[in-house]
Formats: sequence, structure tokens, C-alpha cells
Amino acid sequence: MPKMFGFYALTPRAKIVLVALISVVLLTTGVMYVQANHKLKPIYEVKTDKKVVALTFDISWGNNTPMPVVEILKQNQIRSTFFLSGPWVKQYPEVPQRIKQDGHEISSHGYRHINLSTLSKAEIKEEIMKAHSNIKEITEVDANLIRTPNGDYNDQVIEAAHEINYEVIQWSVDSLDWMNPGVNSIVERVSKKVHPGAIILMHASDTCKQTTEALPLVIKNLKDQGYEFVTVSELLQMNSQ
Repeated sequence: MPKMFGFYALTPRAKIVLVALISVVLLTTGVMYVQANHKLKPIYEVKTDKKVVALTFDISWGNNTPMPVVEILKQNQIRSTFFLSGPWVKQYPEVPQRIKQDGHEISSHGYRHINLSTLSKAEIKEEIMKAHSNIKEITEVDANLIRTPNGDYNDQVIEAAHEINYEVIQWSVDSLDWMNPGVNSIVERVSKKVHPGAIILMHASDTCKQTTEALPLVIKNLKDQGYEFVTVSELLQMNSQ
């Protein structure tokens, strides 16, 4: 009499089929797991026990907000990383030049504000290099970090960036200042989510109406918590130590 499996009796042939099906399921699941784990990812943060953070700013539009942000950083003796869009750099050359003069890190926010994941690898490289050329022309800086427009990416975007010696940078703390949620909301959000090795996302485009009011409070709060400020490149160096 065949052994019982659940409520049903299994014949030897049925047992062979069942084992084969289970093996296929396990193999497929394993492959999916491996693929998920090997998906290319940008850099969100750096693992460190040191209380350091990288304060970063994206700029794509306008020239009213950037200079007040730069002045606040100067008053607080903080160096940050600025991700600048290619067309904006050419439109307001005096601002990126001042950003460089004050010792901040100049990085790229791409050229057109579009999702790079919708493009071919060749087109992705073209977008990055067009922005690179503009940044180099205006600031004499060879940028090698990019925060992609909208934070959008896929494996192909990261592969393309790596092939032209760029590293893709995201963030682990989003201030949400681009939503203009209120000064207190911006400060509280950064304060609660900050952690050692964090990359903090803020904006210095004119569409962000509350950043300049919130920034001094964000800085004071982080200093009160014992955090020091470094550029993204400086933070990445800690990752290898």
C-alpha cells in the first residue's frame, strides 16, 4: 500500500513527479533570489560608526535660492556636495563658480531632467557627458559623481555611469523640502532620520520655497546631535577605511 501524503496516497511515480516539481520551484526561487541580490544599486549611505553626514543639494532651476544656501553654509563653515544640472550651470555660471570658490564639491545632476532608465545605454552616456562638459567649461571641475534626475535608475543606468567613470549617488535621508511641507516638517524629518554615514537630500532650486529658512535649523540640530559635515567624496573614502 503506498504511503500517505496529506489526505492522498502517493504512488511511486507520483512521488517522483512531486520531487521534480519541488526541485524546479526551489531552483527558480533561488535564481530569482540571486538576481535580486545582484541587481546594481547606487550609493545611498556609507556604513560607519563615526557621526558624520554628507549634506547635499540638487539644483536645476532658478538663481534666487542657491546663493542664500551658499551663504548659510559659509556662515556655518560647512562644505557640502552640490549636484548641478548641465543647462542650469550654463545659464547661471556665476553661481556654480561661487560654489566651487567656497570649497564645496561639484557634482552632476544630469542634463535633461528626464528618467535615464527610459534611454539606451548610449543615450544615457550622452546625457551624462553633456552635463559633464558644461560643468567642466564653467567650473573647470571634472565631476565624477551623479545624482540622476528624479533619482531614477536601473542596472543599465549604473552600468553606463560606471563605464564613463561616474558613481551614482542617492540618499538615505530625504528632507522632502521639494514638497514645501513646512519648515518644522523639514527640520523634524532630517532630525529623526539622520544616522552615521547618511547622505542627506536637500534642494537649492527656486521651486523649494522653505529650504533657506529650514537649513540653519537643520544644521544646528545636527550639530547639537554631535554630527560633523563632510562631502560625499569624503564620506565614500571612509567606506574603504
